[in-house]
Amino acid sequence: MKLRGDINVLLMGDPSTAKSQFLKFVEKVAPVGVYTSGKGSSAAGLTASVIKDAKGEFYLEGGAMVLADGGIVMIDEFDKMKPQDRVAIHEAMEQQTISIAKAGITTVLNSRAAVLAAANPIYGRYDDMRSASENIDLMTTILSRFDLIFIVRDIRDEERDKAIARHVMGVHVDAGANNEVNTHEAIDVANAAGEEDDETVAEKAEKIAQEGGMLDIQTFKKFVQYCRARCSPRLSEESSEVLASEYVKIRDTVRRRQAENGGDTAAVVPITVRQLEALVRLSESNAKMRLSSEVAAEDIAEALRLFKVATMAASETDSNNGQDLAKAGEGQDRDAYTKAEAFIKARVGIGSTVNRSRLVEEAVGVGQNAAIVSRVLGIFVKKAEFQEKGQGGKLVKRLK
Repeated sequence: MKLRGDINVLLMGDPSTAKSQFLKFVEKVAPVGVYTSGKGSSAAGLTASVIKDAKGEFYLEGGAMVLADGGIVMIDEFDKMKPQDRVAIHEAMEQQTISIAKAGITTVLNSRAAVLAAANPIYGRYDDMRSASENIDLMTTILSRFDLIFIVRDIRDEERDKAIARHVMGVHVDAGANNEVNTHEAIDVANAAGEEDDETVAEKAEKIAQEGGMLDIQTFKKFVQYCRARCSPRLSEESSEVLASEYVKIRDTVRRRQAENGGDTAAVVPITVRQLEALVRLSESNAKMRLSSEVAAEDIAEALRLFKVATMAASETDSNNGQDLAKAGEGQDRDAYTKAEAFIKARVGIGSTVNRSRLVEEAVGVGQNAAIVSRVLGIFVKKAEFQEKGQGGKLVKRLK
């Protein structure tokens, strides 16, 4: 039985949080890397297309997932993809193959690639007043195929904002002064890395990592290549028992949380056997980075920590809404949001068209907050429950 060995990661979060920059950096570091954008990618472009040549014969042309075989495929703007195109990569993400049956050609192509995707929430920015399931507009079938799901938040913090501002200004100020020096250094490093064999690079990288130093991109790339080619750590009996028991505990926690909520709210990311396999892959990857042949307890602990701060935290955002609101500096409250929803739906019947500004004025007249009512209306429009009509969206029509 063949199991997937590559780790799929989803970065879901606010705009301007460097998700695309992270994807671009991974493309430089990965031994084989293909970068694509969701909006400009079709199902055929990601998997494979059938082309007719000048002689009238058909042949297959591989897409991004096939070209990235043995490496990583980066998909930016993952949420902007058409649902039918997104479904086309289900098989490639789990079975790591692409089955083709087009124009009389029936074959299976390999796509043994990890997927690193970046997406925005359904409302553009992550909305604290909404649950995680309402913010993430992706089907559970695709979410369950991601081993790690990170919610990337743009939290207003003065010290953090100052640090980011200093860094951005520093990049612009030092760009001209250090450009020539950096170019020469990069050439020297590339030449040196090219002369060394894989084992020498691995020893050098391990030594720098232990000393807490910084790896240059060329050395990092060679180190990743060495780890993928030479290291294949395996779980021991004790390690497998620890992982199995932790998986059962996580499943039980999710089940109890759903029972406490009356069973109404389903988890954003269902915890299934795929998540157990994800924990195994993360544990083996940690051991691989240490160039170890066996998974140690520290590798399992780090895998569990990653899983809890990423995927579990993404599905538990509902219970932390109050804390996130305080961090974000928002003064709104979920009750006001719910009341605004109820008022709009009671005031506007299905199929009715009303003036937007008049509706907001009526809401203010009964004690509603104008900003919250306008925001709820905007959300309804994005969810296709309401439709904007007239110039500038002065009128709104309720569709469902």
